[in-house]
Amino acid sequence: MQWARLQIDANCELRRGAWYPVVRLAAMEALVEVVKGKPTPVPRTHLRITPTPSRTWTVVPRPSRAARLPASWGDAYGVCPNCRHRAPLDDHPTKLRCQRCNGYFDVAWEEGYLRTG
Repeated sequence: MQWARLQIDANCELRRGAWYPVVRLAAMEALVEVVKGKPTPVPRTHLRITPTPSRTWTVVPRPSRAARLPASWGDAYGVCPNCRHRAPLDDHPTKLRCQRCNGYFDVAWEEGYLRTG
């Protein structure tokens, strides 16, 4: 089994920072399972593909067109490595408990996900 997540800031059905199981790889695209039983095609150039997903919260820079994210979350938010839930990163935590799945994971501040420059 392989896993994939967006490696570019693109508008598609994948949540930025979240890992998805890869159903099938082709030369130009990957089929990833965004919704159970419903594979979604995504260009391979948009993805980072790995044999194991990260077990840390991904720190995602706030997209410029983030209409559904509360302004109070500031310039970045976290994505749970277990259930893909988004959460604010108040007070720069080193570990965070997910309000949805109750998982407790390190926060990958050093990763630099989707940062430019």
